[in-house]
Amino acid sequence: MRKIILSVLGLLLIVSAFMLAKSMIANKQKPKPRFSKTIKTVFVEKVTNKEIPIVIRASGNLVAKNKIELFSEVQGVLHTADKEFKAGVNFSKDETLLKINSDEFYASLQSQKSNLINSITAIMPDLRLDFPKVFSKWQAYLNNFDLNKATPELPSFSSDKEKYFVSGKGITTGYFNIKNLEVRLKKYTIKAPYKGILTETFVSEGTLVRAGQKLGEFIDPSIFEMEVSINAAFADLLKIGNSVSLTNLERTKTYKGNVIRVNGKVDLASQTIKVFIEVAHKDLKDGMYLEANVVGKSESNAYEISRKLLINNNSVYTVKDTILKLTEVNPLYFNAETVVIKGLPNNTSVLTQSVPGAFNGMVVKIQKQD
Repeated sequence: MRKIILSVLGLLLIVSAFMLAKSMIANKQKPKPRFSKTIKTVFVEKVTNKEIPIVIRASGNLVAKNKIELFSEVQGVLHTADKEFKAGVNFSKDETLLKINSDEFYASLQSQKSNLINSITAIMPDLRLDFPKVFSKWQAYLNNFDLNKATPELPSFSSDKEKYFVSGKGITTGYFNIKNLEVRLKKYTIKAPYKGILTETFVSEGTLVRAGQKLGEFIDPSIFEMEVSINAAFADLLKIGNSVSLTNLERTKTYKGNVIRVNGKVDLASQTIKVFIEVAHKDLKDGMYLEANVVGKSESNAYEISRKLLINNNSVYTVKDTILKLTEVNPLYFNAETVVIKGLPNNTSVLTQSVPGAFNGMVVKIQKQD
């Protein structure tokens, strides 16, 4: 039995060796596979050098160019004028914004005026006797004095003797005290310095206002300024009068502005320069956030491409006779998505899309960019 099993195993081993040898011979006779060479298609366009404006991008918030914070210089109970003293109310130039009760102060002013009249009246007999030539002008001054109007200017002195006499009676001092009170009386009424709108209010009618208290904020909504920070490396590009294109965050509206001021100091921490842009439009509001494109200067004989096409920040791929060539260029200015370069002759075929695995000397098939 054992001999039979060994015989069968030997037979199977011989058959397996025969089949393996036959398979190896058959595979040896098969021809080697041939692989077709793939040529990548690239998109190109002809270079046309031209004058390209260098645009510096920045962003910031609008601030009303004419903005004042309203403070009270006197004390009293607040009285509103014809219009309510509330945010959003418009006022014309010289229109009364608010009034502070001045009855007590006005009565004090009238008392001082009355004292001045009495002082002048008291010296009239002396003037008639000692200064008969000037009596008539002081008499005319008294006749024209109206307590309900601004105090008229004192008559000019004809001589030093007259001056010393009148001043010695305290008339000059009384007159200037009254003028000081009249100036202060005007501070009980606050008028609009220009056509504008209230944006903030902190008091209402009947409120007791104290000297130095903030009352609100008043702006001119017709013209605005925007402060932006520009890299100090572009300082030589910034000039007063440069045009600026402004867009909202949604990029649905565009506004035109101009550079009106450029700070002469570089921020030590950020190495940026403050640039101030003026813009006017009826749709703009104080505090609105805008993006600005500041036109610095123009570069002649330059070309603009996508930043993705720039290799090692100094080269681009061009195509000559279906062969890729790595060509050195001079990058002038980097935008967010593009770069302005020099160094490519006109009519040079340059790639418009990146080619994965590209290398210098690579054979390609050209497809012109439409």
